[in-house]
Amino acid sequence: MDHSLAMPLLVGLIVMAVAFDFLNGLHDAANAIATVVATRLLSPVVAVLFAASGNFIAYWFVGLHVAETVGKGIVSADTITPAVVFGALVGAMVWNVLTWVKGIPSSSSHALIGGLLGAGIMHGGFGVVESSGTTKTVVAIFLSPIIGFGIAMVLMLLTAWLFKGTTPRGSQRVFKSLHLISAAAYSISHGGNDAQKTMGLIAVLLYSTGHLQGGFHVPEWVVLTCYTAIALGTLSGGWKIIKTMGSKLTKLNHHSGFCASTAGSIVVFGASALGIPVSTTHAITGSVVGTGAARRASAVRWSVASRVIIAWFITIPASAAVGALFYLLTVPFS
Repeated sequence: MDHSLAMPLLVGLIVMAVAFDFLNGLHDAANAIATVVATRLLSPVVAVLFAASGNFIAYWFVGLHVAETVGKGIVSADTITPAVVFGALVGAMVWNVLTWVKGIPSSSSHALIGGLLGAGIMHGGFGVVESSGTTKTVVAIFLSPIIGFGIAMVLMLLTAWLFKGTTPRGSQRVFKSLHLISAAAYSISHGGNDAQKTMGLIAVLLYSTGHLQGGFHVPEWVVLTCYTAIALGTLSGGWKIIKTMGSKLTKLNHHSGFCASTAGSIVVFGASALGIPVSTTHAITGSVVGTGAARRASAVRWSVASRVIIAWFITIPASAAVGALFYLLTVPFS
């Protein structure tokens, strides 16, 4: 369905979407670099440059399955209007800013999904929700941190056994190099999954306003713009959340940092291949907690972890409510 929109308003919504992508990078900088900063493998400045590069490099490594899911697999592409896109973006951005100020590593991905669902349902009722894409996204909320937790624990135990005959100095040298490689992999997986949510939203906005020819697809300029925006956002930091991820959940070293980053990248790359807009925050948080639990349960600060988990559960409902509210605010002008 073609919902005509004046060009300045269309451009304004696209700029707003790119701003969300930037904020996503800013908010989620901790996902990719918390372990290398906490272990002092890299300085904070070098670490953000490292992560931002990984975010952009994802352009050559990751397909567009996630963008397609967000664009047409959460809310029917034929029912989305510019007002729905506006509500979705505001819902996600408000939640991101609140959690960023509080230093809570919540999910930018699920904030966007929540905003899209809230605005979409307010516009067309529950019938506009695409059950397949929404279901796999919601299931991933619960499975991604659990899978990350499990993989990280197994990696901790396996690598500890493999290196049991190695001197502490020798194993430290090996894990230092492996940690850097795994952090690079996680940076790429983070950019590849997270930037695509905004790509999908911009693409469906263009589709709904009649600016895409030949059916729904993601234009190349949208792909490059979104990867650039998330990389620049990551470059801007996000230090409060880095502190929570890198030191408050559990104590990290190069061994545990390598296991956490590797586990997280496996989860996120796997989700991207399946077209699931997974939370990179959930994946790495579960992985970090898993490395602590592999040592002993008391190594994890469960009070901090519980605060993070609560944020996970309320992200979609909270951002959906804000998205619905801002959609309603546009009704008198539509």
